[in-house]
Amino acid sequence: MKTVGVLLYPQFEPLDAFGPVEAFAIAETPDAGADAPPPFRIVTLAESLEPVAMRGGPRVLPDLDLASAPALDVLLVPGGPGSRREVRNPALLGFLRRQAGQAQVIASVCTGAALLGVAGLLSGREATTNRRAFDWVISTCPGDVRWNRTARWVDQGPIVTSAGVSAGTDMALHLVARLLGSAAAEAAAKRMEHRWERTGA
Repeated sequence: MKTVGVLLYPQFEPLDAFGPVEAFAIAETPDAGADAPPPFRIVTLAESLEPVAMRGGPRVLPDLDLASAPALDVLLVPGGPGSRREVRNPALLGFLRRQAGQAQVIASVCTGAALLGVAGLLSGREATTNRRAFDWVISTCPGDVRWNRTARWVDQGPIVTSAGVSAGTDMALHLVARLLGSAAAEAAAKRMEHRWERTGA
């Protein structure tokens, strides 16, 4: 079982987080029996255990605070209006830097790329982000990031970034394919009734 951590912060974009959550939650290991455990354990993480208000107001209760984060295989970093504040949050940025040395994959959706960039995780890599916020994200990040303005998602091995909102679900299905195989991702997309954009370009 692989552990997927979903980072929450005030005013994150709901679909940035929960579209990918659905992809991981509905995925099954190919040829697994009916009693087989799910391949992914999903936990939500925030600076504290207080409820976190997402964009639009509904609140989410985190499973764990950042100090209690288990070893993660995948860390998902959503975007949203709150990312403009969190790029100045040393606790959150420090958490991202620590996870970069531990997690198999750190993946961002939308303006979550700004958090990865400010933390130094995009340096020398190709990346993408939300079309409408591209210039702002670029302005926050080091100049050696190779920005791709047309890709739906970009896989750079340990760092994967996606464009805005619904693109994160396509990226998450790509990660399911990486971790479980393409058949598992195809089946998950079918169960979700989601028309999966299989290529990032």
